[in-house]
Amino acid sequence: MESLRIIDTWPVTTAAAAVVRADGTVLGTHGPADHRFPLASVTKPLAAYAALVAYEEGAVELDEPAGPEGSTVRHLLAHTSGLAFDEHRVTAPPGNRRLYSNAGFDVLGDHIAKASGIPFAEYLRQAVLEPLGMTSTTLDGSPARDGVSTVADLVRFAAEVQAPRLLDPRTVLEAQSVVHPGLKGVLPGYGHQSPNDWGLGFEIRDSKSPHWTGNTSSPATFGHFGQSGTFLWIDPVAGASCVALTDRAFGPWAAQAWTPFTDAVLAELS
Repeated sequence: MESLRIIDTWPVTTAAAAVVRADGTVLGTHGPADHRFPLASVTKPLAAYAALVAYEEGAVELDEPAGPEGSTVRHLLAHTSGLAFDEHRVTAPPGNRRLYSNAGFDVLGDHIAKASGIPFAEYLRQAVLEPLGMTSTTLDGSPARDGVSTVADLVRFAAEVQAPRLLDPRTVLEAQSVVHPGLKGVLPGYGHQSPNDWGLGFEIRDSKSPHWTGNTSSPATFGHFGQSGTFLWIDPVAGASCVALTDRAFGPWAAQAWTPFTDAVLAELS
């Protein structure tokens, strides 16, 4: 895809990108697809997928207690547990506000590790990475932000989410549907959003503005971006997913570059 070459104009040292259809067909890659990049918060969808495997295996229930009093596994996945951004401190009642929380994903990882008897990084490997052949992906710390992966591996994950084999498609549909509709909150890097819609580990575009996806992205688009200059989106209307990884931290350059890039990809897809 010619649109992927746009990453050559980004003010970064190394970048790689790819587009994959819902049927698993890779429409194009550009840049070093096997280069390992820190994912930052693009780790969260991988961790969430492992949590959903744990749910389907019966290790946990989505509505069982986890985290602060009154919070559940579902609350932790949807950033509505009330935990602060990076502290194990309660700042709101569960289900009351969309408080984006790394701490919540740390609690989620600990909860699944305790329930399964397997350290979370190993659970992720066994439940998601190994079955999908994501051999270059590791979790080297927090399930909120310490994943390292390649474009080649994330293409495999993006194909899985679009046509699930590890999970029941109904579970994945729930993951990409709004949990606790109507909640306001801050989308890191893009300010206050009303509503700030989220699924189970996936951010949902809906009508958010400004946003890191394209101006032409469908409201059904879901995914995640990371502060290490990374993103993965899935647009069900376009029937495709795009992964882009870089070695420069998120900042104004990314806010300016990512939207026209995504619009160019979508235009080429159509």
